[in-house]
Amino acid sequence: MEVMIRASTSRWTVFIPLLAAIALAATWGRSLPGIGVVVVGVALVGAVLAAVHHAEIVAHRVGQPLGSLVLAIAVTVIEVGLIVTIMVSSGEKSAALARDTVFAAVMITCNGIFGLALLVGAVRRRVAVFNAEGTGAALGTVATLSTLSLVLPTFTTSKPGPEFSAAQLVFAAVASLSLYALFVMVQTVRHPDDFLPVEESADGALAEHGERPTVRASLLSFAMMVVALVTVVGLAKVVSPSIESAVASAGLPQSAVGVVIALLVLLPETLAAVRAARRDQVQISLNLALGSAMASIGLTIPAIAVATIWLDGPLVLGLGATQMVLLALTVVVGVLTVVPGRATLLQGGVHMGLFSAFVFLAASP
Repeated sequence: MEVMIRASTSRWTVFIPLLAAIALAATWGRSLPGIGVVVVGVALVGAVLAAVHHAEIVAHRVGQPLGSLVLAIAVTVIEVGLIVTIMVSSGEKSAALARDTVFAAVMITCNGIFGLALLVGAVRRRVAVFNAEGTGAALGTVATLSTLSLVLPTFTTSKPGPEFSAAQLVFAAVASLSLYALFVMVQTVRHPDDFLPVEESADGALAEHGERPTVRASLLSFAMMVVALVTVVGLAKVVSPSIESAVASAGLPQSAVGVVIALLVLLPETLAAVRAARRDQVQISLNLALGSAMASIGLTIPAIAVATIWLDGPLVLGLGATQMVLLALTVVVGVLTVVPGRATLLQGGVHMGLFSAFVFLAASP
């Protein structure tokens, strides 16, 4: 029975992304009625679930910690494409879209996903245990990238407003990409043990879960993961006009659009992180959260810097005062959470409280 269920699930996760791709092709560039938005929403959820399934298969094949990078990088590359596409089509109205989306991604990953993973891990074993060395290194990299790319533009004086000059933007892009590449090298080559899940046993043995999938199954899952992720972001773009209309009708600020888009795009990573935490692999969940935050900045800022060659209008990257307070509090609380290498429900709840404050203030600044 278990084999039949697994086979059925596998067929489902192949079938749904293809249907979602068909829905994307049928609705691309069209104005959707109410029922169309519902259909696209259902297809979007199905593609998200399929993307998580296939990403976990690929991650299991390549092993940790490299497996944690698979979904993070794939989603972020497509997120960059979505940001650039919307900025090209919307003009000056989307001058702050990159900032809003990247900041939303940082807050979602470093508080929402991070806190949820700790809560799930602590509920299962009373204390969520993780590797403080690797998690601390990741958090420090996220804090540095966020400050260089999102905080400094508010205080530089070469150009009026919360913007970088051309030279400053190039420096931020090169620094972001270099730091991200350095982190990936350290995580996967120099010190991979710092990012591996460790069981609470006397000898600290690494946790192993099941047999590795075959090369053929892994390649199929990789292909279907790419299809599912492209479909997720494509369908998110299809419904983005409806989201913008709903945001305007509700009287919410324009920055709320970036928050909603980030929430949609990060759904696969959120579900993957929760699943890992439920399997007592909190470290993998934290790798996904912080790796996604890093990739969102380290890949988005260079891509936007290149895109400014043909993008018209200003590029607003500097955070406002409220956003900087939330970012600073997130970093401080994150450090206090990571240093002991273990967390209870309290730490998870604090991060979820920060995430709730971010969502509330995004809707009511």
